[in-house]
Amino acid sequence: MRQPLKARLLLWARTVKRDVVALWLAVRDPRVPWYAKAVAAAVAVYALSPIDLIPDFVPVLGYLDDLVIVPLGVLLAVRLIPPPVMAELRHRAEEQGKLTSRIGAVIVVVTWLAAIAALVWLIWPIDALGG
Repeated sequence: MRQPLKARLLLWARTVKRDVVALWLAVRDPRVPWYAKAVAAAVAVYALSPIDLIPDFVPVLGYLDDLVIVPLGVLLAVRLIPPPVMAELRHRAEEQGKLTSRIGAVIVVVTWLAAIAALVWLIWPIDALGG
């Protein structure tokens, strides 16, 4: 008998969260190739950041990163890591539990500030600056 949709979605969400922690661990594992570490670091820092690049209150797009971007990044990173290593990292991630990334939060805040500065620079009239 098939599980209800809600149960399957909860299991999928837990799996993605566990894999994000495993990717964070993969970044420091010497058995993981450098290119896999780069992808894993990018995905883990973004996913563990307490601040979203696209805030959740933005209709539709706010949840796009949580439902599409992060899982696709996790899928790519997991495929780049050797399966026996990934299995061990997943086991360690289950034991370790939840993580957050302050570095990820800083990167997201800097990205938003840069975007706002670029927007102001593009739309602000040159004459207003005395030029």
